[in-house]
Amino acid sequence: MCEPERLRNELLARCPALRAAAGGEVDCAVSGGPDSMALLVLATSAGCRVTAIHVDHGLREGSAAEADLVAVAAERFGAVFRRESVTVTPGPNLEARSRAARYGVLGPDALTGHTADDQAETMLLNLLRGGALNGLGGMRPHRHPLLAVRRSETHALCRSFAIDVVDDPSNRSSAHLRNRVRAELLPLMEELARRDLVPVLARQAELWRDDADLLDELALAIDPTDARGLAAAPVALARRAVRAWLTTDHPPDLATVERVLAVARGDAQACETNNGRRISRHDQRLSLDATSLR
Repeated sequence: MCEPERLRNELLARCPALRAAAGGEVDCAVSGGPDSMALLVLATSAGCRVTAIHVDHGLREGSAAEADLVAVAAERFGAVFRRESVTVTPGPNLEARSRAARYGVLGPDALTGHTADDQAETMLLNLLRGGALNGLGGMRPHRHPLLAVRRSETHALCRSFAIDVVDDPSNRSSAHLRNRVRAELLPLMEELARRDLVPVLARQAELWRDDADLLDELALAIDPTDARGLAAAPVALARRAVRAWLTTDHPPDLATVERVLAVARGDAQACETNNGRRISRHDQRLSLDATSLR
C-alpha cells in the first residue's frame, strides 16, 4: 500500500461518523483549506456520496478563484461540486457574521473539517467567553467527523495526495480571538504543562459533553412553567429546564435564567428576558409573552 492510501486509511479509521454514513448522501463544507480538503478525501473514501459546497464570502481579492481548486478536487475524488456566494460587509463581529452567512447556505446538516486542534481552541474560547458545561463540551462529532484527527495530519494528507489547497491569511490575523488562542494562549499553556494539550482538552470536551447530555435528559422531567416544581428542583436541572424553554435561535443568558428562577421562587412577580420577552407568574404557573417588548 502506498503512503497516501496508508495515511488515508489510518485517518479514516478515526472517523466513525464517516464510515457510518457510507453509501449515503452527505454535504461537506469545503473552503479549500487543508482541513476541509482532507474531509473531502476521507468522506469520498468512506463511500459517501459527497456534495462539496464552497461558500465565497467575497471578503478577499481573488476569493472566487478558490472555488476552482475545490471543483478540481471534487472531480478528482468523485464528489459533486456546488458553488455558493454570500455577501458579508466588513465591520464588527465579522467572524460571527461570516459564519452565520456560511451556515445559512450550507444547511443544518453539512459536515465540516474541524479537527481536534479546533476542538481544543473552541473549548478555550468558550471558557474565555463564560461558556458553561455545554460550551466546554465543544463541537459534536456528527457534524464535525474529524475531531479525532490532528491539523498536522490533514495537512500531511493533502501533501501526500498532492492536493492544491487555499492559504487563507485571515487564519493568521491577530484581529480574531481564535487565532490568538491558537498562536499565543495554547502554546503558553503547553509550555507550562510541558505536554501537548490538544488530546487532553479534546478528551475533556467529550467527558463534559456526556455530563451535559445527562443533565439535559434529566431536566426534561421538569415542567418550566410549574413555578413550585421549578423552584424545588436542583438548581443545575432547573437552569437547564428554563434554558431549553426559552431557547429560540440562541439560548438565554445566565442573568435571564436566574431572573426566571427568582420569579419561580416568588422573589419577583415577573421579569424580562434578554431578548425583551416577559415572564410572569400567576397561580404558581409561569407564562411567556411571545411578543418582544423591544
